[in-house]
Amino acid sequence: MTAITQHAYCDADRPLSNRPPPGDRRTRQASVIAGISLLLMAALAGFGYLVAVEGLVTYDDANENAASILESSGLFAAGIVSLFIVIALDVVLAWALYHVFVPVHRTWSAVAAWIRVTYAAIFAVAVAQLVGVLLLLTRAGTGEPHPRNAEALAGVNTFADIYDAGLLLFGLHLLVIGWMSVKAGYVPTWLGVLVLVAGSGYIADSLGTFLSRGSWTDVSTFTFVGEFLLALWLLICGRKITFDQGVEPEGSERGNSRAEVARARP
Repeated sequence: MTAITQHAYCDADRPLSNRPPPGDRRTRQASVIAGISLLLMAALAGFGYLVAVEGLVTYDDANENAASILESSGLFAAGIVSLFIVIALDVVLAWALYHVFVPVHRTWSAVAAWIRVTYAAIFAVAVAQLVGVLLLLTRAGTGEPHPRNAEALAGVNTFADIYDAGLLLFGLHLLVIGWMSVKAGYVPTWLGVLVLVAGSGYIADSLGTFLSRGSWTDVSTFTFVGEFLLALWLLICGRKITFDQGVEPEGSERGNSRAEVARARP
């Protein structure tokens, strides 16, 4: 079996007189979009999830949870909006990464994209629970003991359960992206390995939280670095990718010219 070798000129831009072919430009543009999307998502998710949700929610006390959310209802609402923007960016990212990795394997690039979109849909269902919590508590109008406080806490826990389940798909998406990164030849192998580690961390968190009934310590807190470095690489180096002309990517139809890759070598 031969390996597809590809080249990325990441140390300097090519001369203007030697402009990259259309397939190169498409991959470059998708890479920049993917890098920007990932960095924006990191900032928005950090605020929306860690600050506005986890920073206000109390999972084991309905009355304290209600009082905390109502006291900072504006912050909580802003966090919800941030998370919905993250969901929209998930869809953009799925499209962009498809075009970045389609030269490696068209079918698996599509699989990775659909896994990400499915994850985004599940995440949207989870965030919708927080909308219901905010509306429920706002209508109750007080953080004092109230029957609706227990309903609100149930909504918060439902959000957490759906989110944790969705991490399984998120991890699978990263595993596919990491595998294609290792296989690509134009992405550093060490970066692909770190993305694989990040994906494994999210899968471990999803399964561990379920099996341990909530007493799990997040592994992804330590393994997420691969995602961040991928975002930087896509933005800094990915915008300079240039492929040699040659055979079609694996999984593509013969004659399709949407991607240009180097000739297979032994």
